[in-house]
Amino acid sequence: MVLRASPEPKDKTGKFKKAATDIRKDWDLYLALLPGIAFLLLFKYTPMYGIIIAFKDFNIFEGMAASQWVGLHHFEKLFVSESFLQVFRNTLIISVYKIVFLFPLPIIIAILLNEIRNMIFKRSIQTFIYLPHFLSWVIVSGLFIDLLSVNGGMVNQWITALGGQPIKFLLDSSVFRSVIVASAGWKETGWSTIVYLAALTSIDPQLYEAAKMDGAGKWKMTLHITLPGLVPIILLMFILRLGSVLEAGTEQVLVMYNPSVYNVADIIGTYVYRIGLGEQDYSFSTAVGLFESVIAFILIITGNFLSRKFLQRGIW
Repeated sequence: MVLRASPEPKDKTGKFKKAATDIRKDWDLYLALLPGIAFLLLFKYTPMYGIIIAFKDFNIFEGMAASQWVGLHHFEKLFVSESFLQVFRNTLIISVYKIVFLFPLPIIIAILLNEIRNMIFKRSIQTFIYLPHFLSWVIVSGLFIDLLSVNGGMVNQWITALGGQPIKFLLDSSVFRSVIVASAGWKETGWSTIVYLAALTSIDPQLYEAAKMDGAGKWKMTLHITLPGLVPIILLMFILRLGSVLEAGTEQVLVMYNPSVYNVADIIGTYVYRIGLGEQDYSFSTAVGLFESVIAFILIITGNFLSRKFLQRGIW
């Protein structure tokens, strides 16, 4: 008979002592961490209590506690609502357009900027493409409304001068989504290049030198060195982008759309705004918002799982 020694109990006291020692050693760093933790608790976790509104027939005068519990009634209403199905479809279409047309642009621009050797010219271009990010969507909306206006808009003046007919960019359902994607690209593409430019600095220059000695041209070096070096950050940004696929640019659409294009431009964020604040149906709008958050969470988890399974890379 073989006697096996029982495993020693884990010393939890030792872990607490080590943690206390670490805190005493770097107390200033932990102190600097407190405002961030307080911000998360106050503005991110505390409002989660309001989720229960989605399961109640909320009355603003009675409050959350006294409002009648209705369970999944609002979610049942959500999934049979034709207006929500249209809104959900619009959200997916606009998000997919933005991913397909806008996600690759910062990568391409970052690679092109990385090839510029004249630093004055490079900094000038970077400043020029970064600036739109700092403009609010209200200002950007005003600019595009003036540029695309049927009456005196610069774009329509060019179209007319070339013999074409003026286009109602902001009133025509067939082109409004293109305006949304184009304006989002103009505002955010330049700013998004920053993270890729930072990633490019981490690629070993000796790899390029060795490739050049082997006779590789710019295209082959980009294909076999630059892009593989960017893969980790591209995956990170793509997984994070998946998490916001149902957030198709609420602020942008809200200041640019109008009733004539609701059928192609009304997205989940604007729908929640109209139903929640406009019609004061807080319970239903909360259910819509909760649905959006759950889908976003599932997309991030799924995207990271697939990335780790097939590419052996992920964000955790």
